[in-house]
Amino acid sequence: MRGETVLHPIPPEADGQAKILILGSFPSVASRETAYFYGHPQNRFWRVLAAVYGEAVPKTVAEKKALLHRRHIALWDVIGSCRIVGSADSSISEVRANDLRPLLAENPIGAIYVNGKTAERYYKRLIEPVIGRPAVCLPSTSPANAACSLQALVAAWCAIAAQ
Repeated sequence: MRGETVLHPIPPEADGQAKILILGSFPSVASRETAYFYGHPQNRFWRVLAAVYGEAVPKTVAEKKALLHRRHIALWDVIGSCRIVGSADSSISEVRANDLRPLLAENPIGAIYVNGKTAERYYKRLIEPVIGRPAVCLPSTSPANAACSLQALVAAWCAIAAQ
């Protein structure tokens, strides 16, 4: 199973006012199909973010963007292209990182977070040496991280609300 080489199809979400940057690893098949972040209905990202800020869970892309902008959050992924089988992070190879420098130059980002260990691994290897900024790893909201309950995710992700 070599997978296919896929270019990241979703531009970064940022409005020039973002103080927090959240980076995933690479969009799932569902996210690539919906052309927006965390498109798989079982991914808990939007439920967690809404709970952290005491807001309703956004349903549409417009509602998701509005939540991010209200809370001064930029959203993107560490990986710009890779070989991948379906949505499996474990199958990722031949990785090229996204260039975060323009995003960081255009937004007053004070804190960078990564969503899960795969994003952390590639961030530390490919991005941190380039930009010289560490990222805080939060537990993955992916359905593959079934050992972590929604309640535990929300508790860990509350770190972003302190920014």
